[in-house]
Amino acid sequence: MSLTNLYTKRQRIAELARSKRGVALSTLHHVIDLEWMREAFRLTRKDGAPGIDGVTAAEYAENLEANLLDLLDRIKSGRYRAPPVRRVYIPKGDGAGSRRPLGLPTFEDKVCQRAIVMVLELVYEQDFLPCSYGFRPGRSAHQALHELRTGFMSHGLRWVLDLDIEKYFDSISHSHLRSFLDRRVTDGVIRRMIDKWLNAGVLEDGLLRHATEGSPQGGVVSPCLSNIFLHHVLDEWFESEVKPRLKGRSTLVRFADDAVMAFEDFLDTTRVLGVLGKRFSRYGLKLHPDKTRFVDFRFKRSDGKAHPKTDGTTFTFLGFCVLQRHIERRAA
Repeated sequence: MSLTNLYTKRQRIAELARSKRGVALSTLHHVIDLEWMREAFRLTRKDGAPGIDGVTAAEYAENLEANLLDLLDRIKSGRYRAPPVRRVYIPKGDGAGSRRPLGLPTFEDKVCQRAIVMVLELVYEQDFLPCSYGFRPGRSAHQALHELRTGFMSHGLRWVLDLDIEKYFDSISHSHLRSFLDRRVTDGVIRRMIDKWLNAGVLEDGLLRHATEGSPQGGVVSPCLSNIFLHHVLDEWFESEVKPRLKGRSTLVRFADDAVMAFEDFLDTTRVLGVLGKRFSRYGLKLHPDKTRFVDFRFKRSDGKAHPKTDGTTFTFLGFCVLQRHIERRAA
């Protein structure tokens, strides 16, 4: 495989997206060829459980060239049929015996999704804002935590909205998602593939279930589509409509559906909290009433107590419990 040719194709798509910001791109799928499919196969995890066809990565690789050529032909011709995702349940590890659902696409479907995501990433990396860190090339949870810490230490941010979107990945509206995609990607092959995944359904206990909302489970296309959705619903809205109307400084840090807003001014925080629910509701999303919290994160309070209108003085972000004393210690 020529890595130079692959790099050149990627650069061309990225440059096209940069030069045509805000324009819907209709000619993208031409870069998806056998070389592209080989790279998609290379990037696909090989240790996952098989999907409904029972085919493992090792079995698929036994006749790799022929399999990829056949897959490529089905993608381009429209004959590809996205198989349902096999749903299984695994322990949550919370000590209560709870289980969480896990979606298992077929290995070939994972390769197929990776090939499409490789194109989508090149387009949307030109659009995504610095506030989002999850499932993006070269970005990490550590960077998200560092950005939040910088806001507290250097920018005087003291009031926090810890957001929890109720059942986010199961609540993404297909109609709104398609409208968002219409703004940027109208390539027929790519949009047809996305629609196939949205309509593929989930196989559980021998029953096939379809839904008009929710992202495809288990594959790499799900976090990509979910990032696109929240880019429009939350990130752009906060940067272009909310921030200019605030009295003090503020920041938004988002990793997938885990998001925190921090503010310098108390009244700014209450105003944003007052409109957040309406903003999400407009797109079929709902803030969890108990897990969404307004946190008093001032380092030194005269009475040593949190503001009575807030929900305490600590919050959890990306699995880390954030405490004032930890921030103070680093700032010292």
